[in-house]
Amino acid sequence: MKLTIYFLLVIIMACGGQNNEEDGFVYTNGEREKVVPTELNLSVEVLGVDSNNPSGNGTGVVQFSAVAKNSVKYGYRFNDGSEEVSTDGNFTYTFREEGIHDYKITVLAYSITGESLAISETISVFVAEYEAKLVWSDEFEGEGTLSAQNWKLETIAPDNGSWYNGELQHYTNRQDNAYVSDGTLKIVAKKEQYTAQGTTKQYTSARLNSLFSFTYGRVEVRAKLPFGQGTWPAIWMLGSNIETVGWPACGEIDIMEHWGHEPEKISSATHTPSCHGGCTDVTVGTTIIADYNTEFHVYAVEWNRDSLRFFIDDEFVYAYNPTLKDKDTWPYTADQFIILNVAMGGSWFSVDPNFVSSTMEVDYVRVYQ
Repeated sequence: MKLTIYFLLVIIMACGGQNNEEDGFVYTNGEREKVVPTELNLSVEVLGVDSNNPSGNGTGVVQFSAVAKNSVKYGYRFNDGSEEVSTDGNFTYTFREEGIHDYKITVLAYSITGESLAISETISVFVAEYEAKLVWSDEFEGEGTLSAQNWKLETIAPDNGSWYNGELQHYTNRQDNAYVSDGTLKIVAKKEQYTAQGTTKQYTSARLNSLFSFTYGRVEVRAKLPFGQGTWPAIWMLGSNIETVGWPACGEIDIMEHWGHEPEKISSATHTPSCHGGCTDVTVGTTIIADYNTEFHVYAVEWNRDSLRFFIDDEFVYAYNPTLKDKDTWPYTADQFIILNVAMGGSWFSVDPNFVSSTMEVDYVRVYQ
């Protein structure tokens, strides 16, 4: 009997302590062991460095290469707090601030269990001139109607005569709701009963789609936002292929989004098949601006093959740069167009019953490549 019990204990211990292997890492069923990166090294090449140009040739291009043991990916952090991810440790970055400036670069090596090891290096980079060119703009210098070459006023609601998100307005093509005067565009949200497509709404406003579409570049919009609980202004972009692939497969880029019931909060966001709508990771890049409705601010996004970087008044606020880029996480490989609109109300907030009208004023829209 004692011999039998001994053999049973051996069998139980062998089963309970069985090792598992995943991606070459061995751990026990009880708790996965931590893997810590070691021997992290970083090499940096500022393009054009020579005896006459110790800080580079003026292009601002810097190539980084990191390597570490037990590392599955690398993160590069810059002065503005953003982090760019590389799976193989190689990364190229272009600095844009003109002149000679010192930048502290921190690279982090991440292991399969999320442990990290970091090293930093300060480099000197010379930028002669950033060569992005203005490829499209509307400066809103006329009077009256919008440029028919630049914009389409979207008026057909897609949800049986209504817009999504529980919005309470009809968008119109009237000058009452969108017009140009004194060098700026005015998008006016108004409390008024208006019937279209068989439905009657209590508010009107305007939604402008740019007729210009593009892939990659920097968008800048200088705007003053409306005031009032229930207003929902947005400066955003949608994939031009939305009619064929639908949303969110087309990809959405929210350069600026604001809700009147949270008056000082400005949001930047992305919507993709992997994370959209109610996904908890959608609302990102939140910034507090007290004078959003009394002063103009420049809302911008820089879009390239690897990342989306959002700015307000040239201050970095957020970067979207998924490690894995596929059709679900990165639909941003095709043309997008720009949208300017002011919605009223939503499924999760109401409109001030004393609201009469409010205006989003836009000084310019510019696209650089």
